[in-house]
Amino acid sequence: MALALSLAAIAGMPAAAAQRFPTHAVTLVVPFPPGGGTDTGARLLAQELGKRWGQSVIVENKGGAAGLIGANFVAQAKPDGYTLLLGNIGTQSINPSLYTKMPYDPDKAFAPVSLLAELPLAVMINPAKPPQVKTIGDFIRYAKAHQGQLSYGSSGAGGGPHLATEMFKDQAGLKIQHIPYRGGGPAISALLAGDVQLTMMTVLEASGHIKAGDMRALAVTGSRRVAALPDVPTLSESVLPGFNSISWIGLLAPAGTPSAIVNKISADMRAIVADKDFAAHIATLGGVPHADTPQEFAKMIADDRSRYARIIRSHHIKVE
Repeated sequence: MALALSLAAIAGMPAAAAQRFPTHAVTLVVPFPPGGGTDTGARLLAQELGKRWGQSVIVENKGGAAGLIGANFVAQAKPDGYTLLLGNIGTQSINPSLYTKMPYDPDKAFAPVSLLAELPLAVMINPAKPPQVKTIGDFIRYAKAHQGQLSYGSSGAGGGPHLATEMFKDQAGLKIQHIPYRGGGPAISALLAGDVQLTMMTVLEASGHIKAGDMRALAVTGSRRVAALPDVPTLSESVLPGFNSISWIGLLAPAGTPSAIVNKISADMRAIVADKDFAAHIATLGGVPHADTPQEFAKMIADDRSRYARIIRSHHIKVE
């Protein structure tokens, strides 16, 4: 009874009270281990929100089960704005079609707050294997001449890079075997060793290898070029008109969080992303800074879920 009254009070919170949010520390849950793109974005966002709010924003990593563990933790949290999730395309738009059973209802568990950044993928090859491939057009021609003989690595079955590569294969008319690895690191190692001929990874993960010269980016998968790789064309402009498949990270609250609080956090995020220094930092890392309204973010999640559901069904993709 006390809990019901408490939740009712929160739900009826006037806008003026929401504007005073937060009055104590906020926990920002990352549903993956430290070090990846989602974790990097979370730490940058936490720092800026902490400055803006005058309160600590504590990043807490709760990795495991493709993000399900951390996402479920937030789904079960008190809907007061003090426990938030930095989710990504996998947790919000892919997992609902990939897993037949989830610990929460993906349609009802979260209140979208705002996108933080788009993370285009880079189409990567080992520049020495095969050495004659210099452009994405070269690779497509080479792959068609060796149909069924090449393989590509991914960070895992059902992940964003896996599904984006399947989209690429379909549109380019290629037959390339998929070899899933346990994370982006092993997939990169396989490409460096020549065990696979192609992999896709976020530009954030790829840029260091490109600068070192041990990998070559043939294209990026978004609708526009990336500031971190200005000379690398998009698939859409070079060989596959209309191709667009990106990863992204964004903020979500537990369902039932008062709309006044959700809207306040969303507005604060839009102000942070509009800051030139913050946006430049994200761009340098390979992301495309982009904040939006809760309604716009919800539509993006739904649109991506529908698109990737079709790919998962058509390719009979399952997870172990």
